[in-house]
Amino acid sequence: MLFNSPHFIFLYLPFVFITYFLLNAWTATQRYSKPWLVVCSLFFYGWWNPAYLPLILLSILANYIVGRYLISHKSRPALLAGIVFNLGLLGYFKYLDFILSNVNSLFSANLPLMNIALPLAISFYTFQQISYIIDCYNGKVKEQSLINYSLFVTFFPQLVAGPIVHHRQMMPQFLQPAHHQINYENISLGIYIFSIGLFKKVILADQFSTTVASGMGVLDSITFFDAWIVALSYTFQLYFDFSGYSDMAVGLGLLFNIRIPINFNSPYKATNLQEVMSRWHITLTRFLYDYVYIPVNRKLSRSAFMTKTLRLKTEWITSLSLVLLFLISGIWHGAGWNFIIWGLLIGIGIIVYRLWRKTNIRLPKAIAWGITFAYVNVILVFFKVSSVNEALTFIKAMFGVNGAILPERLFSFLQPLEQLGIVFGPSDVPGKDKALIYIVLGFILILGFKNTSEKAATFKPTLITAIFIVLIFLYAVMDMNKMSEFLYFNF
Repeated sequence: MLFNSPHFIFLYLPFVFITYFLLNAWTATQRYSKPWLVVCSLFFYGWWNPAYLPLILLSILANYIVGRYLISHKSRPALLAGIVFNLGLLGYFKYLDFILSNVNSLFSANLPLMNIALPLAISFYTFQQISYIIDCYNGKVKEQSLINYSLFVTFFPQLVAGPIVHHRQMMPQFLQPAHHQINYENISLGIYIFSIGLFKKVILADQFSTTVASGMGVLDSITFFDAWIVALSYTFQLYFDFSGYSDMAVGLGLLFNIRIPINFNSPYKATNLQEVMSRWHITLTRFLYDYVYIPVNRKLSRSAFMTKTLRLKTEWITSLSLVLLFLISGIWHGAGWNFIIWGLLIGIGIIVYRLWRKTNIRLPKAIAWGITFAYVNVILVFFKVSSVNEALTFIKAMFGVNGAILPERLFSFLQPLEQLGIVFGPSDVPGKDKALIYIVLGFILILGFKNTSEKAATFKPTLITAIFIVLIFLYAVMDMNKMSEFLYFNF
């Protein structure tokens, strides 16, 4: 079930919302309302493929048992067993075929591939539950209720594509008596944020998707200008798609008086790559920082082999830890060398930035932003395509290997450039003119306006605001004739 579908907006959501607060009014203990949310969230999840319901239920039960044990017994073997169980499930369903295919290529073997379909949200709920059992081990969680734990994992606004939340961020909110009653301020703010997210997804992200699909269809012959238009279109598609989902998740949470953590904070306004990654998928980066970077960096810094035998300085150990962090981020996003290379390029780019910072040379903000945005735009090609060869083919086109063609009717005044090898003629990418307009609009929106969380901080339920919400909501709803999944559903 999609947030941007009529049956979710007009059937599922109102029914779940009304029944939840009716059950809260019936009994103050949430005896029925929390199980109701769990059942509805599992229905939401099972809508995609009921066959994967047993998997998420097994995962919930196993981690609940491990967590209960770790609360009363600070057992490192039990913690490791829980982590191995979670990573084992994720590895089997997401990475087994990738591993088998590489073994076949490397050793000329003929191991049969399993062709396993990726269960929806497995990367998200796996990492969320790993953080839970680690918090149990560290004494940060004292959860005893299976219903509470199940609600923490399955709460539908953040189940399928994040954010990756901690138990201590979510469950205390459900337990507050004030949150058991309808809060009209939260409802108005939630609808406001949800509507903005819906607009981003349906009107902006999905519009860019048509240009991207056309460009990927002519991968081998695409020329310089078309390649950049397609690359920019994907950069904006991914931005508005994930930003839209993140807004909708926050808005839905507010309807139930739950404040879901901000997961997206204008990353394309950043003037360096490190800042980009600290603003993009904030909860994933924070998870990897807390549970990968810090322990690995601490371990390596105390390692005699690293500090005495190899004589690595602290800054190089830090750099190695950063590369590992973003390598794992790349692997988390997908089972493919293209994702691994994307993660490595992020890590290497951040190291280059940190080394540059040591020179104390300060670039003008506009130039720093331009370099950062261009680098992000190029490496996101690895994020989009299905193989490294496809990525390299497309990037070569971005650097002019296939030549450059400008549409004659738009750029006829530039025809003297034909002497430089620039050709004027038809484009292989249909709708390129419209795509250019949307790209300009994308730049204006991401650079010239406050983001949704900044707008929400000053939100007031005035008549003008109400008219604005109604207009963008209706505009988005009227354009929902062809529904599309959120891009992060694939991860």
